[in-house]
Amino acid sequence: MDFDFSDEELAFREEVRTWLAEHVPADKAPEDGPAMRDYDLAWQRTQYDGGWAGISWPVQFGGRGLSTIEQLIWFEEYARAGAPSIGANFVGINHAGPTLIARASDGQRAAHLPPILRGDVVWCQGFSEPGAGSDLAGLQTRGEIDGDELVVTGSKVWTSFANLADYQELLVRTDRDAPKHKGITWIICDMRSPGIEVRPIRTMNRTAHFSEVFYDEVRIPLANVVGGLNEGWSVAMSTLSFERGTGFMADQVELARTVDDLIALARTTTGPDGRRPAIADEEVARRLATARAEVAALRAMTYASVSRNLRQQTPGPEASISKVFYAELQQRVGRLAMDILGHAAFDLVHDPLVGEGWPAWYLRGYGVSMGGGTPDIQRNIIAERVLGLPR
Repeated sequence: MDFDFSDEELAFREEVRTWLAEHVPADKAPEDGPAMRDYDLAWQRTQYDGGWAGISWPVQFGGRGLSTIEQLIWFEEYARAGAPSIGANFVGINHAGPTLIARASDGQRAAHLPPILRGDVVWCQGFSEPGAGSDLAGLQTRGEIDGDELVVTGSKVWTSFANLADYQELLVRTDRDAPKHKGITWIICDMRSPGIEVRPIRTMNRTAHFSEVFYDEVRIPLANVVGGLNEGWSVAMSTLSFERGTGFMADQVELARTVDDLIALARTTTGPDGRRPAIADEEVARRLATARAEVAALRAMTYASVSRNLRQQTPGPEASISKVFYAELQQRVGRLAMDILGHAAFDLVHDPLVGEGWPAWYLRGYGVSMGGGTPDIQRNIIAERVLGLPR
């Protein structure tokens, strides 16, 4: 593993830094709804027009074909520049797109990859169900073959940006007699199809990024099946590998900037004794130092992942280690922020340091730990597939 950057990579970093300084939007992204979709897609189009969309995507699929190291440099500079969150583009850019690259047909790639990169469309993920969240293989939404179509009936839940999406990566059970992990199919679902009903879920941080989705005999062409009928579990594992691995790389890098922002805030915020800055309190200072050390550890884990990804097409099970550590560290940082600020945190609803405000950022941390598989699921993956322990 090599942590040193070459002269070419350092030049690339300077190029990235210059472009971001000239193009990062001055206005903050809306928190929710169609205005957020429009903002996110416009920013994606700006990156595309500037040649910065799909940095590590293969050239034949519209990307720049650069290595994961250049992708990491982009994320580091992106966080340093305070650029907008990927928002509604997360599913399309970070795992639907990579999954299509890895498993889709040439026709499916040609139809869907360019619009994702250009910022023309939003994708969502139809995996979790009311009775099949962490136990994804227990899904019951069914797809019945009728001629050259699948007729889909069932429901999904916790579907991010479903109320804003054009397409969905959807898992359905197409063989109810097959073993639990068999008989599942990964399909591209047009969210405008008749029979789809989307009900947004407003969460405790005031946003409605999640939705329930209901399917009432929704007809989807068999041509939209990715990876083969009844082979969806394998395709879904590719999707989740991207989500747990490179998909959260930007968030891991961003967390380092957030800790630095919190340290700066502790220098200007009155501490627990009501007299001195918060950072003068020994316990606050200890927790801030620990957070900075843990961020450094997370950065080392991210660099290790980058090194591994240079030798493999799909992120391996080791990505779950970073996923667990990142999610729990974000929660610790969030609690620390609330302890430092106290009730004053609610007066900083639009704090420029974190955009959405510290209370919403703190609350969102608990959802982050669930996305892509709960901590218990991640620990099982680490135990069984990384450490080789018995089930």
